[in-house]
Amino acid sequence: MPPQQQGGQYAVPQGSIGGGPQHPQQQQGQQGPYGAAFQPDFGAWGINDATAQLGMQLGQSAVQAGQDYVQKNFGVIFPSTTVKHHFNVSNSYVMHKIKLVLFPWLHKPWARRTRRTEHGQHEWQPPRDDINSPDLYIPAMAIVTYILLTGLHAGLSGPGFRPQILGESASRATLVVLFDFLFVKLGCYILNIQGSSQFVDIFAYSGYKFVGVIFAIAAGFVGIGGALWTVVFVYAFLANAFFLLRSLRSVVLPDPSNSISSSSGATTTATVNPAQRRRRITFLFLEAVSQIVYMAALVRLPTA
Repeated sequence: MPPQQQGGQYAVPQGSIGGGPQHPQQQQGQQGPYGAAFQPDFGAWGINDATAQLGMQLGQSAVQAGQDYVQKNFGVIFPSTTVKHHFNVSNSYVMHKIKLVLFPWLHKPWARRTRRTEHGQHEWQPPRDDINSPDLYIPAMAIVTYILLTGLHAGLSGPGFRPQILGESASRATLVVLFDFLFVKLGCYILNIQGSSQFVDIFAYSGYKFVGVIFAIAAGFVGIGGALWTVVFVYAFLANAFFLLRSLRSVVLPDPSNSISSSSGATTTATVNPAQRRRRITFLFLEAVSQIVYMAALVRLPTA
């Protein structure tokens, strides 16, 4: 029987959509187009409500267990507040920081600034407020740019682009950062440098070398080669080495006037005798000189 006509229009029977009957579970879960939240119709997929609810609870439990595991094992090393602090940057900071990494001898002073918290303690200012503060934004973007440049170089002047090139360059970049990080941490352990920095700070300093590497690779793209490109690479190495010497000085030889509470509750102090100071300065120079090995490994791109 056709639907009844009301006011010149056909009325759809109540409880149906498009003239068809509505499922009973849909009538219970859906109160209308502007009513309560829509309840999924698991029955239409052959799943009863008890099984669906059990599956949703198991999924939520698995996600919560994964979050607890990550927080328990990595939250101490990389606290979320610390990571957010190192990504607190601005456009002005990024431009000035890149200029600082490429031309570090034009910059002074190098001391990091602190601020007083609501609880009366001192903490480092975020990167957007302190050009000398290490950040993770520039190292992360530099590593991604380096990986993309290796693929572009392989397609333009190398043996041809292959997807494996991106994976190889990413692995090379990861190994370089990891070796540099372990070298600094090992030196801090041997020299008994405790509470002077966080893991994230050292990772940030290890990633700034990619700015100089990109500078050297970009010089090759514009046609600079031979002895002139070697000069560009040596300049990029010297700039990065000088930048690390001045930046890591606050880690290896902290200022006694600064007393910064770390995430573990320890306080940064500096009381070193002349012999310890000489050893730490030697370690700083070794870290700076070792950058030429890392950067040379990174700029060696596949050729035709």
